[in-house]
Amino acid sequence: MIITVQNQKGGVGKSTISVHIAFELAKQGRTLLIDTDPQGSSRDWAAIRESEPPFPVIGLDRPTIHRDISKFTADYDHIVIDGPPRVSELARSGIICADLVLVPVQPSPYDVWAAEETVKLLQEASVYKENLKGVFVVNRKIVNTSIGREVNQALAEYGIPVLKTHVCQRVSFADSASSGSVVQEVDPTGKATNEIRLLVKEILNYA
Repeated sequence: MIITVQNQKGGVGKSTISVHIAFELAKQGRTLLIDTDPQGSSRDWAAIRESEPPFPVIGLDRPTIHRDISKFTADYDHIVIDGPPRVSELARSGIICADLVLVPVQPSPYDVWAAEETVKLLQEASVYKENLKGVFVVNRKIVNTSIGREVNQALAEYGIPVLKTHVCQRVSFADSASSGSVVQEVDPTGKATNEIRLLVKEILNYA
């Protein structure tokens, strides 16, 4: 399964989501994380780890991913693509090669409005790839806030499913990133870890 994590708005947590779902998927099969963001956040994460990550992280920030991906599909059960933070040919290439496009959105009106550009890319790509699927995941949700509850309704207007699992804003995500770890390693029984596990379980339903 090829999963592209994409949103044209920066700062929505694409790299955090990409790294964490890749870590969880690696428990179930051979997994590769491709960092297409020129900022290289996922590559930086791998570089500062004390130990090798349980999956390779490579950089491929050129708009030929849809052609280059064939070099890897035979060797991996799951490929996660950490997308660039803006609409570009690079973003289009990452979407076209995907089976599922995961669109992280923070629960704020600005982020909901900004998702429109990514939805347009999805619609364009689906013309060429009929089986392409796209879903929203609410990320960095603040627990017990009305905006957190209302974001599902706002996103539903785009006609793309919103995953039931929301990933909340938790200190453990920032703490783990600073050491090149993931929440599954630093707090295996914590709430953040459970959210990631439920998120990946839900994602796999689209396989």
